Amino acid sequence: MKIVCDTSILSKACQNIQRAVSTKGTLPALECILIKAYGDGVNLTGYDLEIGSETYINAFVEEKGAVAINARHLCDILRLLPDTKVKIEADEKNMCKITSGEAEYSITGTPADTYPDLPNVTGTFPIVVPQEMLKDMIRKTIYAVSIGDSKPVHTGIKFEIEKKKIVLVALDGFRLAVRREEIDYDGDTTHFVVPAKTLNEIMKLSDDEENAVYQMSVGKRHIVFQIGEYKIISRLLEGEFLDYRAAIPTSYSTTIKVDTRDLIECVERVSLLVSAEKIKTPIRCLAEDNMMKLSNITSAGKAKDRCMAETDGNSIEIGFNGRYMLDALKVCDEEKVNIELSGSVSPIIITPVDKDNFLFLILPMRLKNEAEG
Repeated sequence: MKIVCDTSILSKACQNIQRAVSTKGTLPALECILIKAYGDGVNLTGYDLEIGSETYINAFVEEKGAVAINARHLCDILRLLPDTKVKIEADEKNMCKITSGEAEYSITGTPADTYPDLPNVTGTFPIVVPQEMLKDMIRKTIYAVSIGDSKPVHTGIKFEIEKKKIVLVALDGFRLAVRREEIDYDGDTTHFVVPAKTLNEIMKLSDDEENAVYQMSVGKRHIVFQIGEYKIISRLLEGEFLDYRAAIPTSYSTTIKVDTRDLIECVERVSLLVSAEKIKTPIRCLAEDNMMKLSNITSAGKAKDRCMAETDGNSIEIGFNGRYMLDALKVCDEEKVNIELSGSVSPIIITPVDKDNFLFLILPMRLKNEAEG
């Protein structure tokens, strides 16, 4: 193989592909980027047996062929090369020579035929979603994904897709995030769970073109995301996802309409002493008389604050995890939100005031008596 590429283009592509490369693979090839040269360019592949990334860039191909090169070494070299062009050669023994300007490297490659094939996903009805829409939907749900759950299926986001509609759901046993949108889709109803690692990766890849889209193709065990010139292939998570709809109350005794920024700042202020001790203590919230009164007692001291709100229904006192509340409020992007409650031990529901495209649920925390604090 013998190719000449634009250094910056190849370097950027390899940096992106490297994120899908295994850092501790049992196969030496999995620590590599596979380079295939043919036609007018090169195909670059990274794969850790769970997620794969692939792209094609233009190059001058003097001699077609393929070789796998250690991803860390290749990316480090490309990042510091002195010239705008780089030449990569590989002989029949997979010895690779990389030259640019006066810089020259010789490193041992890995045979391309030892590199595992990416899963093949074909024959599915494509799902096309505007890029900014899907990125926003992921951002509003991924924070609630479980970390280290005994049920691996909860370490991903559930996609529910039906005619003209897409719903993303994430939960971790203490909170739930649901985001809905309308899309141009006329295929069969389907649902699947994508690992959070995969979704974090596609969030990092974006197309600068206006009105860019993500295209998804879903198989029985894998999904393919097409993002501009990049293709992300991922396994899907298997298992029984919690029936989240059953966890959402259908009626409420108290509704609070509050300015989102005011509540964020109020929660942040009363949370300052929580981090001073290892055991998380709940933020105490008393909602009454068009006011949210927040307080917190820890071994480090006491904190209290309040913010104006429009309260409707019964006065109520409830405890919640301050970090969980802040995570939800900071991604909602709405000037005001509704907080709906049906009791001090029932879930806290956060929704936008004038929309129905997302819902955040937080389980309450048990409150001690002030004297116990």
